[in-house]
Amino acid sequence: MRQYQSIFVLFFIILSGLSASRYFATAAQQAPGLILLKPARIFDGESPQMREGWAVLVRGEKIEAMGPANELAAAAGAKVIDLPGATLMPGLIEAHSHILLHPYSETPWNDQVAREHLSLRVARATNHLRNTLLAGFTTIRDLGTEGAGYADTGIKLAVDQGIIPGPRMLLASRAIVASGSYGPNGFATEWDVPQGAEEADGVDSLLRAVRTQIGKGADWIKVYADYRWGKATASPTFTLDELRLIVETAKSAGIPVAAHATTIEGMRRATLAGVESIEHGDDGTPEIFKLMKDRGVAYCPTLSVGNQVKKKDSFKAAIESGVTIVSGSDVGVFAHGDNARELEAMIKAGMQAVDALRSATSINARVLHLDQKIGKVKPGLLADLIAVDGDPIRDISAIRRIKMAYEKRDDLLSRGQ
Repeated sequence: MRQYQSIFVLFFIILSGLSASRYFATAAQQAPGLILLKPARIFDGESPQMREGWAVLVRGEKIEAMGPANELAAAAGAKVIDLPGATLMPGLIEAHSHILLHPYSETPWNDQVAREHLSLRVARATNHLRNTLLAGFTTIRDLGTEGAGYADTGIKLAVDQGIIPGPRMLLASRAIVASGSYGPNGFATEWDVPQGAEEADGVDSLLRAVRTQIGKGADWIKVYADYRWGKATASPTFTLDELRLIVETAKSAGIPVAAHATTIEGMRRATLAGVESIEHGDDGTPEIFKLMKDRGVAYCPTLSVGNQVKKKDSFKAAIESGVTIVSGSDVGVFAHGDNARELEAMIKAGMQAVDALRSATSINARVLHLDQKIGKVKPGLLADLIAVDGDPIRDISAIRRIKMAYEKRDDLLSRGQ
């Protein structure tokens, strides 16, 4: 039995308004693993139309049925969880996190990478994971350990084995940068300071880096298609041929590639090379976003960080182009658990609330190759669900009011605040 199982069951009971005495008194009459969730409404991850008065029947780890509550009420032996006033929806997905970073307002990035003990960073990351989960984000794509090597692999194992609470994790491990293009910076040139990502150049070095990272547990390869080279403005790093080699090598192992790119040329090269998502895209133009759309490349704007004025313009162009937009915040630059600020920023910048919610659920699931498991409230998919107080389509701040977070792995495993 998983170490945290009983704790998470208690979280589930408290958040659902089901008293412990009622739960234990009725457990003997309930069908094992059969739960009926009765919210005020359901957002299924796709439809703009809320399913008012619907319920969801969960058996074991999967959604068995959904429909009008009165039609499901007769489910024999089901434990009923009433969620008055709440919206039941898919667990939120964070497409761009850095679980081993903490806010730069606390400690500058240079100092986190070059001066903080690895054990300290890992210990802090356990709190980051918990806060992420309590915020309703049940899955994250973590795009680089920022100098912490392969520490993310062990952290993921700790979550999967029930040693610590946390969301489902997709890892990009160390990430790949061109030599001399990253940091930490500001040290004497004669010092060989460990970098925030793995430096690699040319055929042999890039092949080795990609294959090694995959072998050590990377679910995604992240490459920096441009960066600042120690200057204030970014420039392309890898050639188009180098980027194509990275993508080809990763895809031959079934691993997708994400590219950090803020410049027009960096975005163009990454798109032509065949990456599956571009992160940031500050300088994106209508022409670049059209190219991305035509080639099936998703855009992760990270509106929560960086130049907000420039990002607002590129985000508007992205919406108008019809390119696939995923929700990823670059959390770690700011506090973990505040992930919802990205959805709020997307809406403030012109996206409809329902589209922002789709972005953080069904669209993220599709882009991250998880759509056969999560991202929708749909029979046959995993019961990866949250309930929020209110209607997030009418008021996006409702996603900050988590009433329940439910995720089942192995035995009964429920998580919440």
